[in-house]
Amino acid sequence: MMQGRRTRTGAAVAALLAGTLATSPASAADRLKEILERGVVRVGLQGAFKPWSFPAPDGTLQGIEVDLAKSVADTLGVKLEPVVITSANRIPYLQQGKIDLIIGGMYDASDRRKIVGMIEPAYWSSGPTLLARKGTIKDWKDIANKPVCGKQGNYYNKQVQTDLQANLIAFAGNTEGKEGLRAGKCVAWLYDDVSIMADLAQPEWEGYEMPVPVLYNNPWAAAVPLDERDKAWGTFMTGMAYRWQASGTLIELGRKWGVTLSDWFAQQNQKMRWDTSYLK
Repeated sequence: MMQGRRTRTGAAVAALLAGTLATSPASAADRLKEILERGVVRVGLQGAFKPWSFPAPDGTLQGIEVDLAKSVADTLGVKLEPVVITSANRIPYLQQGKIDLIIGGMYDASDRRKIVGMIEPAYWSSGPTLLARKGTIKDWKDIANKPVCGKQGNYYNKQVQTDLQANLIAFAGNTEGKEGLRAGKCVAWLYDDVSIMADLAQPEWEGYEMPVPVLYNNPWAAAVPLDERDKAWGTFMTGMAYRWQASGTLIELGRKWGVTLSDWFAQQNQKMRWDTSYLK
């Protein structure tokens, strides 16, 4: 369910979801009961994380994770209360009961599983890719024995050097590394695809591209409080996460918000697909 039960089939989780929704507020367990009685689900969302969660012209939040949060509220039949979080306060907010759920660009990491309930399957994934002048790079193998700019301390630096024989030039910060690319010190900038997509949306990076697929995918997970009273809530969110993957919702949201999706999304959709017509 929340931690490590990857062997549960999509159909079984769908049945759990249907059963949870069929439970009346009077008999639903704790957190889920509170949400239903309150008529509001409070979801922690990053406030400046385009295109996942960022301000619309009218000041409300919009983006991929906002759409996912809305789908949770709609399925429960309650209102959505977005709560702007940061990477530093999102877990404390969840533990303190200020929010019921995190959908905020958070990696599913083993240390986090000790303090919050990480929902499986993951709803997104990111990883290292390249930023390069158009036409310079066609394949990952094109960086073999060539200088590649990167940031000091990134976990994948050594892997790229070992696996792809790149000559990594590590800079202290992102700005310095990307300036190294502009200055011709390297053939590409190695960094997370989410950040590179944000760069490519800026006019200053016209003439550059993200020419290769993501390596070493890192899953992003929604999270609920890790407590005995939150089991029904975790079961419900597990069903939602399967639904997002199996129905192709995440692929549709990627297209809607102009995100270049890695192969991970199609693979997850194929793996978890089932007949979801009765869920629509």
